[in-house]
Amino acid sequence: MDDSREGELFVYINGEFAPKSQAKISVFDHGLLYGDGVFEGIRAYGGKVFKLDEHLDRLYESAHCIWLNIPISKDEMRQAILETLRKNNLKDAYIRVVVTRGVGDLGLEPWKCSNPTVIIITDRIELFPQEMYEKGITAITVSTRRNSHQVLNPAIKSLNYLNNILAKMEAKLAGKQEAIMLTIDGYVAEGSGENIFIVKKQCLYTPPVHMGILRGITRGVILELAKRLGIQAYEAVLTSIDLYVADECFMTGTGVEIVPVVEIDGHKIGDGKPGPITKMLMEEFRKLTAQDGTPIY
Repeated sequence: MDDSREGELFVYINGEFAPKSQAKISVFDHGLLYGDGVFEGIRAYGGKVFKLDEHLDRLYESAHCIWLNIPISKDEMRQAILETLRKNNLKDAYIRVVVTRGVGDLGLEPWKCSNPTVIIITDRIELFPQEMYEKGITAITVSTRRNSHQVLNPAIKSLNYLNNILAKMEAKLAGKQEAIMLTIDGYVAEGSGENIFIVKKQCLYTPPVHMGILRGITRGVILELAKRLGIQAYEAVLTSIDLYVADECFMTGTGVEIVPVVEIDGHKIGDGKPGPITKMLMEEFRKLTAQDGTPIY
């Protein structure tokens, strides 16, 4: 290898590894042209990949829902992910698995894409600085509504993330760290890339999946942890008012893990600091990620 690229990360593309600086796909790939594909974000902690099987199940389910046949089996995908981590000597990492429709022409016809593209990227990620986990973040409800499940079901983790990007831009332009998206009917859906929870009178509430949200892997872990800790947890239809009068609020996702929200639309949440139940769940989540997972080596 060229010594100038020593230490450079490798990217898996269709069974082969390429240095990050040389990793390429065709400009005629429908993932690029039309957002026609699916993806997963996964985390590795201390040499173990957290909830790998759950992420793979969701990846293959998303692909099935858009009639995209992933050309390798789940077990082959699992091994490819682990091999990419080993190739890059990463024990703590963010993993992005992308499957596109593949190369076609400039038309929409997906049947002209005969070979899907499989990409595995392993790297490090920091969405928020540590200070925001200690002090919490601010958020606003944005005018960009969450895609209706009747248009493009958010349960499908597709490459078309413009809906989320526009929401994130609104928050950024307003000087806030995160966006809260509402459904077409005005109910609370989720963040730009996270699920949302509130605490009220020692009970935990989060919007139900049928409201048109992503069935988050971390969201599921939090519901399991709440049950183990004896915290009453409910899936419930929430309004902006429910957020404003909550005792605590936090967001969850593979990338952000658990991040407290201390202000929404200028309303202080609780006492304006991360609350005790949020802190407890953050601590228990960290313990779980240190213990659980698929070994890399």
